[in-house]
Amino acid sequence: MKGTRIILGFFALAILVFSAYAVLRTVPINECGDNGTGIECIGLPPGFSIDYYAEGVEGARSMALSPEGTLFAGSRGAGKVYAMTDRDGDNKADDVLVIAEGLDMPNGVAFRNGSLYVAEISRVLRYDDIEARLENPPDPVVVRGDFPADRSHGWKYIKFGPDGKLYVPVGMPCNVCNLEEEEERYGTIMRMEPDGSQPEIFARGIRNTVGFAWNPETGELWFTDNGRDWLGDDLPPDELNRAPVPGMHFGFPYCHGKDTPDPEYGELRNCSEFTAPEVELGPHVAALGMTFYNGSMFPEEYRNQIFIAEHGSWNRKIPIGYRVSLVRLENGTPVSYEPFADGWLQGLASWGRPVDVLVMPDGALLVSDDKNNAIYRISYS
Repeated sequence: MKGTRIILGFFALAILVFSAYAVLRTVPINECGDNGTGIECIGLPPGFSIDYYAEGVEGARSMALSPEGTLFAGSRGAGKVYAMTDRDGDNKADDVLVIAEGLDMPNGVAFRNGSLYVAEISRVLRYDDIEARLENPPDPVVVRGDFPADRSHGWKYIKFGPDGKLYVPVGMPCNVCNLEEEEERYGTIMRMEPDGSQPEIFARGIRNTVGFAWNPETGELWFTDNGRDWLGDDLPPDELNRAPVPGMHFGFPYCHGKDTPDPEYGELRNCSEFTAPEVELGPHVAALGMTFYNGSMFPEEYRNQIFIAEHGSWNRKIPIGYRVSLVRLENGTPVSYEPFADGWLQGLASWGRPVDVLVMPDGALLVSDDKNNAIYRISYS
């Protein structure tokens, strides 16, 4: 078991993308191993390195860490949930245990008070006292089982907020549609008490978020959102949004990015009615998990900055994404969007797809990859 771009206005800063890429990449494409695959292909800023934390984690998606150091990961197509432990402290998992299987796209995982919460498409489950029973997991308790059962954008990313509530998104079950009257929970981020009671809609107008985190300095929720398809290679952008208070609407399906009206629904409502994204990310990069870096290992310039896992495009002539990006903030406001780790995409083919990011207690950054079935550890020295 042991074993790149800068876009605040994507088009306006295109030149900076390529200059940042040149600075980032420290490994030439033709020197990164057989067939251009493997972690030797990953380009990082000077001083950073990457290694495997765990391998053989089929379809590794969202991650959660317990205070005791157990790393949990969900999956999607594999239907499994994993637990990983590093007993000897060598920064590699000694075990990858399957603690649940046969589940319905258990993408989301969250840990609280000794219990592991797992999100299927229509249910949130809870495995109590899980770390004492990794070899013999308990039967789950159904925390809530009445979420919409649509499979399109039905997989969920979950996390506990600073208010102690569990945040659960409900994606739009379509490429683009208007279903607010049919089911008000579509296209939202919801929150509820840990026992599943008092569910409420926190934010609306969200197509498909698979990653969010709270700014440790302000307590505000930030989240990624995946833009619609079939508007061309360069429209619309994916989004990084900020929701400081409940009740905000982020525009879907009427408006995409900061000011791109939808060709079908844009005549119904104006983009000025909605909250614009903080950053327009690359078009179709499939921005998923994100985190604010709160560790002490990386240089101070990374403190409280945002890392985003970009899963990569599937419907673009020239692929984009397949990287971990960095959004730099000054006084809580984004000032740049740049590549941090890339190389999973080699030419027109990819050998890996980042899904989620998590900061370890020692300050290292973990990155899950559901194509290469691995979790990587990025460190600095």
